[in-house]
Amino acid sequence: MTVWDRLVGQRPVVHALSQAASGRGMTHAWLFTGPPGSGRSNAAIAFAGALQCEQQGCGECHECVTVAAGSHADVNVVRTQKLSIGVDEVRHLVRSASLRPVGRRWQVLIVEDADRLTDQAFNALLKAIEEPTPHTVWMLCAPSVEDVLPTIRSRCRLVTLTTPTTRDVADFLVRTADVTPSLAAYAARASQGHIGRARALALDEATRNRRREVVSLPSRLTGLGACMNAAANLAEVAKEEADAITSEYDVREKADLDASYGVVERGRRPREYAPALAALDKAQKTRAKRQVLDVVDRSLMDLVSVYRDAIALRAGAPGELVNEEMRGEIAELARVSTPEEHLIRIERIFQAREQMLDYNVPVALALESMMVGLQLERSAR
Repeated sequence: MTVWDRLVGQRPVVHALSQAASGRGMTHAWLFTGPPGSGRSNAAIAFAGALQCEQQGCGECHECVTVAAGSHADVNVVRTQKLSIGVDEVRHLVRSASLRPVGRRWQVLIVEDADRLTDQAFNALLKAIEEPTPHTVWMLCAPSVEDVLPTIRSRCRLVTLTTPTTRDVADFLVRTADVTPSLAAYAARASQGHIGRARALALDEATRNRRREVVSLPSRLTGLGACMNAAANLAEVAKEEADAITSEYDVREKADLDASYGVVERGRRPREYAPALAALDKAQKTRAKRQVLDVVDRSLMDLVSVYRDAIALRAGAPGELVNEEMRGEIAELARVSTPEEHLIRIERIFQAREQMLDYNVPVALALESMMVGLQLERSAR
């Protein structure tokens, strides 16, 4: 398996990057864009492996294996669990970019979620991209070019990924996750082309159960009490899932902090420990908040898929539904409401999403307003 085999449904991208890795069209800065789950960071990491590999991405040599594992000395990947990437992190990365590569080929710096860079961080990055050092390659990943400053994107070669087809995702799961074709087909449809989400749905029954609970909500929003309960349950499940994801990180980071300040060995806390602990606590709370928002956001997109299916069914659109396994419930939704009313529901969902992500409205409050709005539109009819 070559490094390119991990990219699902991205043949034009694979061709362009493999050509660049062999020396045709190579440049010092790249911007990878595409919808969530399309594989932006996977494409960047695959390209980094190809640049370090003598055979442009064989997938089996030491260079390819260590890049994929995240342990290659000349490939630095910046990820964040926080709401933003600050200037200090970028300045550290810029200092790394000024060093010569340990090996004989490239120093590669990959910034995932480049859309989360603060304005100060973007400005710190701009100078490094404007005046690149030899053998240094920058790779930025963002949902769209509009998420990156014009002065940055104008200096990058654009690589645009698309949402892979359901068939491509299902074939990938059967090939790499060792699941049955029927389960792979369900995960591919339900994920709507999001590779990471598809793997989670295919491999984890708890993830499948949580999604089934979410997509069953529209048919149960028959009164104010049901709406409030649905909002409370969704907020609680999101927090529980986020806590399960972040708690392991929190414990490990606290242990590392204690070890670095000698708290365990010395049995006392030095003066510098308290501010460091406060900074860690603040960072962990920020990460927990982002994780809750990420979980809720996935649930909202699952809700949207139900209403889109109802619109498609009412309009007689060909092809399978995203939620094909609940066609009966969706047929009932299509019967009791017009497509225009379902579009209003979808608008309500995106309003709640905007409130939480852009205006910092508390999750529970935004969900309560949204659920009531979904039910009231049906009652009005």
